[in-house]
Amino acid sequence: MTTMPPSIADIATRLRVAAQTGIAIPPIRDELKDGGADAAYQIQEANTLFHLGQGRRLVGRKIGLTSRSVQLQLGVDAPDFGMLFADMELDAGQEVALGRVMQPKVEAEVAIVLQRDLADEGLTLSRLMSAVAYVLPAVEIVGSRIQNWDIRLLDTIADNASSGLYALGTEPRKLDQVDLRLCGMVMERRGEVVSVGAGAACLGHPLNAALWLARKMVEVGRPLREGDVIMSGALGPMVAVLPGDSVVTTIGGLGSVTTQFAA
Repeated sequence: MTTMPPSIADIATRLRVAAQTGIAIPPIRDELKDGGADAAYQIQEANTLFHLGQGRRLVGRKIGLTSRSVQLQLGVDAPDFGMLFADMELDAGQEVALGRVMQPKVEAEVAIVLQRDLADEGLTLSRLMSAVAYVLPAVEIVGSRIQNWDIRLLDTIADNASSGLYALGTEPRKLDQVDLRLCGMVMERRGEVVSVGAGAACLGHPLNAALWLARKMVEVGRPLREGDVIMSGALGPMVAVLPGDSVVTTIGGLGSVTTQFAA
């Protein structure tokens, strides 16, 4: 059994405690600067293994920092990935208690659901497309265990790509039924437009982001499997939410998702 460096284990524990207590911790990037992204992903993996050991179940992955506008918001310039667990998916129409996610913000995404494993090396775009069962409009409720969202790349990687919860639309579309690059997105909060974007904002095309992820997952030994959900990345700026907010997200050709937050 590989022994985890004490610093990795300590930071992983601090992030879990923050999630359990709701008390955010200071940024951790300075502690990781020598190990870089590799050390940050070691922390994420340590907590993934912990959660799997506690009985949580992986159902997919999320890609973060694919939108240039979100990168500018957070001061980073590269995508990252995080794990999606079954208990992170909201039921259709389920009201969300804000306390379930620390410092919650919402962002609109295209969700991709797989009908085949993507476990082979040298994955191509055509191979990815053949493995897609359908796509859906989606909203990710992101959160941060880092104080005041004071994050850079290493902070968010270690913090499971600032994951929280996610909600999916209920009317699946086949890839040939929608142009994911040109589909426009409008997010309204309490009837006011608060975020706009398009599929092209997501690494040029949501499938580009998904292909990056699929290749990365093979590389790190956690390949995507049949039935997995890919949250392909934000189509526009993320938006903070408050108690009682109702957020309606519409993506052209895919439909809408309504996310209601408890008062």
